Amino acid sequence: MKITDVSTRLIDQYMFVQVDTDEGISGVGESGAWAFLEASEAVVETFKRYLIGQNPLLIEHHWQYMYRCYHFRGAAIMGALSAIDIALWDIKGKYYGVPCYELLGGKVRHKARVYYHVFGSTGEELIRGCRDAKARGFTAVGHLTPFVDSDRREIMPLESFAAKISTASERVYQYREAVGNEVDLCIEIHRQLNVPEAIALGREIEQARPMFFEDPVRPDNFDDMEKVADRIHIPVATGERLHTLEEFGMLLSRNACQYIRPDVCLCGGITQAKKIAALAEARGVMVVPHNPLSPVSTAACIQLAASIPNFAIQEYPLGEDSAPKNEIVKSTLTLKDGCLTVPEGPGIGIELNESAMNKYPYKPRLYVTKLREDGAVADQ
Repeated sequence: MKITDVSTRLIDQYMFVQVDTDEGISGVGESGAWAFLEASEAVVETFKRYLIGQNPLLIEHHWQYMYRCYHFRGAAIMGALSAIDIALWDIKGKYYGVPCYELLGGKVRHKARVYYHVFGSTGEELIRGCRDAKARGFTAVGHLTPFVDSDRREIMPLESFAAKISTASERVYQYREAVGNEVDLCIEIHRQLNVPEAIALGREIEQARPMFFEDPVRPDNFDDMEKVADRIHIPVATGERLHTLEEFGMLLSRNACQYIRPDVCLCGGITQAKKIAALAEARGVMVVPHNPLSPVSTAACIQLAASIPNFAIQEYPLGEDSAPKNEIVKSTLTLKDGCLTVPEGPGIGIELNESAMNKYPYKPRLYVTKLREDGAVADQ
């Protein structure tokens, strides 16, 4: 069997890669390069020059060849490599007639617990979102900020340290009151705090018992994340922006988190995500796969979740049961009682719907970042 074509599909706000073979078996993957999908698409064209004519089953060899060939890294490159890797695993599963997790050692669970995204531009909307998620059967909510979800074009007001921490803390306790102890809170900070702010807020919300405190500071500096994790008594989660096995290794060696968040569509696909999970397992760290993308990403994540012992919970983004997401694929995974059923179909268990390309043309993400009242750039 040989690869005959590698092509991209830009649909809505997502980029997919399809790998075709001379035996009629095709595989699909997705790039997690987010706002740099055009660049990631160009990288796919570069990798295509090597892949045409190759045996698609030699996944590890191809991964090493593409990763180590030109010596450079970054989100656009790793998103392309991840998408191709997922597509190759999809092909291999279909070739042998089994789900990918069977080729990864078999499944260790038959369903994967998920947390549901909650958004809101006011505290009241966020509290209502928590209640609605519980009513729908979810046992965990995430993407849940204590600072509300404001438009990136809105100016962030200056406020005192005391006001910022006390308002955020109070809101977290309101979330807990809204759902009781039956629902876990995955508190998302979106890198909006500096080290002293993150330590103060982490200590303030201990009694709300959050499942984790995600990206309290920018993840670029592992030492900063370690400082926060060492000084609070709630679990820290991070890793969604990291691209390489070595980065995850350095983060874990510092004991800088209790939950690690590899993005299967950014960290090197299923091949690398499985290795990252093994690194975390050796240190007693649980895995929460990052997933802000389409049902293709979700399907790839569930193959990982099914095959690793230290899986904790899966991020489940909004809209998988509605357009355009549920029309991008021929069918979505089954959700029941706050869990996704591990699919039994071959490959990653999901297929692209080609007609979606015309119905949902590509929409580049708005290139704008949040500014503070004094003109400085802020994270969100």
